[in-house]
Amino acid sequence: MKKIYLDNNSTTKVDPKVLKVMIPYFNEKYGNASSQSHSFGWESRAAIDIAREQIANLINSNNDEIIFTSGATESNNLAINGFLKNNYIEKSNIITSTIEHKAVLDVLKKNEKEGKKILYIRPNSDGVLDIKKVKASIDNNTILISIMHANNEIGTIQPIKEIGDLCIKNNIIFHVDAAQSLGKINIDVKAMNIDLLSMSSHKIYGPKGVGALYVKNKQKLNPIIIGGGQENNLRSGTLPTPLIAGFGEACEIALNNMDSDYKIIKDLSNILIKNILTEYPDTKLNGSIENRIPGNINFSFPFLNGKSIINSMPQIAVSSGSACTSSVPKPSHVLKELGISKLDSNTSIRIGIGRFNNKSDIKIASETIINAIRKKI
Repeated sequence: MKKIYLDNNSTTKVDPKVLKVMIPYFNEKYGNASSQSHSFGWESRAAIDIAREQIANLINSNNDEIIFTSGATESNNLAINGFLKNNYIEKSNIITSTIEHKAVLDVLKKNEKEGKKILYIRPNSDGVLDIKKVKASIDNNTILISIMHANNEIGTIQPIKEIGDLCIKNNIIFHVDAAQSLGKINIDVKAMNIDLLSMSSHKIYGPKGVGALYVKNKQKLNPIIIGGGQENNLRSGTLPTPLIAGFGEACEIALNNMDSDYKIIKDLSNILIKNILTEYPDTKLNGSIENRIPGNINFSFPFLNGKSIINSMPQIAVSSGSACTSSVPKPSHVLKELGISKLDSNTSIRIGIGRFNNKSDIKIASETIINAIRKKI
């Protein structure tokens, strides 16, 4: 039985081209990039410099504004905690949305317990923030706005450029979690007026364990990891050259193939959506139909009365929501904020179509989902 991977919003297969770039830095060019007294160190430093430029090119930033981390979770922590600890202002407030990733919400909730004021904006039923609500929430005490670019569960894209314009107009620092959008849709940190941008490698066919934080104009942050002074004293520790080289190559590939990847994945998504809705028209596609990243499909099946179909199709890799919260026996906080009932939320599945999927995968997946539903009705 062929297994089909359709959980690309959780993580992706490492692109073979990326792996090829990484391998020499494991067993041939294995020097420490901080060792600048010999060629092994020089080779590693050169690889990191190249990767930094490749990542910067993907988001239109300067090379020295890219700080390497272990992934988007650490980048979110460094961006939010690093900024707040360096810019403590009494009576200040922070704006975010109710459908952020837990790596943002949990950080902000911890700050809230410590006395900081957090304003949570709820999206509309399509999962998109109303820019008027954002504007109305801003006051003279607002120092930070943190909004994800694309939602990890329902794929909806937020009005980042418009929020960025509000931030620069009101002298507010703007943090964006771009873990799901990087390499899939255009990101221009300058045009979008973004100050801090969190990124992850393993969402764009790069290796796990590495990410980056874009820090505009060396914005002052308090480091959360110290001891060594690497990465402009913002993130100490020996840099993982193979992972960074792979991340850079993944960004280079994404930049060169974004348009073609988008079209192919969008077409595959449309086929799957049409197949399911044709067979079961009462199926609900959660999130905006048009305003979403390609490949992210979130279905609920209200007619199943709370029954899940995931365990009925082990050959198809899909999920019930965010991989970071799938072990928690609670309904999705994202679907809840869209007004979806707990019963319907329990029937939801998230499908993530990626670069290495094809029409055969979609045909088999469609048939499998339809058959699984049929057995539950």
